[in-house]
Amino acid sequence: MNNDELELTQFAENLRQEVIMAAEAGGDHDEGNSFREDAFTQLIIGYLTEAGELEDGHVCHYVARGMKINGYSLHEDDECLNLFTSIYTQQIPPATVRKDEVTSALKRLIKFVEQAFKGLYQSLEEASCAFDMANLVFSLKGKLNRIRLFVFTDGLTTKQVWQETVQGDITFSSHIWDIRRLYQCVTSGQRREAIEIDFQERYGATIPCLVSPATQADYEACLAIVPGDILYKLYDEYGSRLLERNVRSFLQAKGKVNKGIRSTLSEQPQRFLAYNNGISATAEAIRFVDLPGGKAITWIRDLQIVNGGQTTASIFQAARKDKADLAEVHVQAKITIVDREQLDEIVPLISRYANSQNKVSDADFSANDPFHIQVEERSRTIWAPAVDGSQKQTRWFYERARGQYLDAKNRLTPAKQKDFAVLHPTAQKFTKTDLAKYEHTWNQLPHLVSRGAQKNFNDFTVRLKQRGSFVVDETYFKHLIAKAILFKKAEKLVQAQAFGGYRANIVTYTLAYLSHRTAQTIDLNVLWKDQDVPKALQGAITLVAIAVHQVITQPPGSGNVTEWCKKEACWEAVKKLEVRLPDALAPLLLGTRDAGKLGNRGIDEPDIAEQQLIHEIASLAAETWFEIAHWAKETGNLLPWQRSLTVSLGKLASQEKLPSRKQALRGMEILEEIERLGFKVSA
Repeated sequence: MNNDELELTQFAENLRQEVIMAAEAGGDHDEGNSFREDAFTQLIIGYLTEAGELEDGHVCHYVARGMKINGYSLHEDDECLNLFTSIYTQQIPPATVRKDEVTSALKRLIKFVEQAFKGLYQSLEEASCAFDMANLVFSLKGKLNRIRLFVFTDGLTTKQVWQETVQGDITFSSHIWDIRRLYQCVTSGQRREAIEIDFQERYGATIPCLVSPATQADYEACLAIVPGDILYKLYDEYGSRLLERNVRSFLQAKGKVNKGIRSTLSEQPQRFLAYNNGISATAEAIRFVDLPGGKAITWIRDLQIVNGGQTTASIFQAARKDKADLAEVHVQAKITIVDREQLDEIVPLISRYANSQNKVSDADFSANDPFHIQVEERSRTIWAPAVDGSQKQTRWFYERARGQYLDAKNRLTPAKQKDFAVLHPTAQKFTKTDLAKYEHTWNQLPHLVSRGAQKNFNDFTVRLKQRGSFVVDETYFKHLIAKAILFKKAEKLVQAQAFGGYRANIVTYTLAYLSHRTAQTIDLNVLWKDQDVPKALQGAITLVAIAVHQVITQPPGSGNVTEWCKKEACWEAVKKLEVRLPDALAPLLLGTRDAGKLGNRGIDEPDIAEQQLIHEIASLAAETWFEIAHWAKETGNLLPWQRSLTVSLGKLASQEKLPSRKQALRGMEILEEIERLGFKVSA
């Protein structure tokens, strides 16, 4: 066995151990149980979401005559459906999965689609995820134009590329992810499989361009004119994988600019090049051919559109929905060629500076955010308390980027790899999407968590940016891990109830409800110290989960449960529950004032410096704030919201209540502004 095969086998064994741990977390200890296959499916969905191949997915196991499916996801435009099936062998070294096995798996997915279109959901249990999935597919009949069939396997397949097929108005494409392809995706150092396009072979054409003069710069560039039909075909095949490295946003044709684009495409396609600003893109490598009077692009690797996603998506929608003729449409493109080693550094900057038509969200540039770097640093230095009478401490390993755990482990000798696994158990590894899930659940945003790992992470990153500077101190890290312990235990407890589906939704809503009912006063220090959840809290989780299950599985109008869970209205309904919590829970709750003093830190809670500022603002007399408000009203100084805030701060001071972190920060800005204007605060 050569070195490459050894590394692949090690990767397969690590994945198998992850599956076992994930399945056991769900209450399964039986190798023959479908829990392991579901855990495997969930892990692969996570890897591919992180890599940008998927936009998230739901695990849903359903087997019937001629049908087998393990999960699904729906593109935001309701026109592309992804269906997943798994061939989980559990064999080490990886076994060969024959071509006919893969073919059969694909046929079972197609059979499911056919039966779903015929009303399969009507014969299924309404409280099951299979009902939801089949009902969703039925509701999309006549709307879908593409269905992507994914086969996940921990084995080695003999065929990777499968031809597309067309049935009616729907194009079926097959995507096989075996253990080797997954390993290459995770360890290649890139966030996703690079797109490679041979224009001559695939489209029978090359792309005319003008190449920039040679310079000492660490990049090359060219200006090209791309035919509209080729851009359409590229987006049709690759979708959001083309759009902005580190950005997973599909820009639907709803805004004024998009409508203008589609109008031009339909009414004056020959003027599109003149009216539209074109696109900015990056690539790792390009091959050119000489043309009379210039050059043309014949092949490109890792094409990424960093500005012009709206243009690209609008061209696609105009051709798909409006039946626009793209024969006379051309799009100008600036393509920057960046070396692989500099992709992660330069491309986000190009994306940031190139975007003006649609501002790119701060969530798009979070890979190297100081917050995540600090969490990573804390995770490498803080030891978790020893438990069960053991003297051996462990660490919780934060994977800021996919594959860090595996990379750190594989750099060691076999003997040291065993020590590493003991000190950093797989069950104590967590990713940045996990972190966002723990924080948003604790902060009572279960509807955001229910939207999927990547979307929830993007929302978390935006909130983190809006919050401003945040220091990841030891207290924050310990309380973050306490939330992780709470979440993982809740997953086991909910799984034990055998609800039949929606575990992820039940868990986040259950813990959000407990956070709300206790005003976030559950003593996280106890969970950190014990590295476990006290029995009284476990009992509360079970009680609440039963009530939550009733609410989320009865959506208004017999709608889709998964979609219902994504709505804030669902959270409002859950908050109205009146669950009697166990009396034994009381000793685990901090007093509301103690909660702030002792910690329970999250990104919304103040750090030490901010706590000092809060007390400084609170120490100012109520009369002083009212005096400032009166002066500001008489002079017309300060903005209306600032004058309103001074009154609010005065009322809080009169009631001996502390202002919030945000109120304190804004209050200090007001004090600095009035001092600049000459107003003297009374002693």
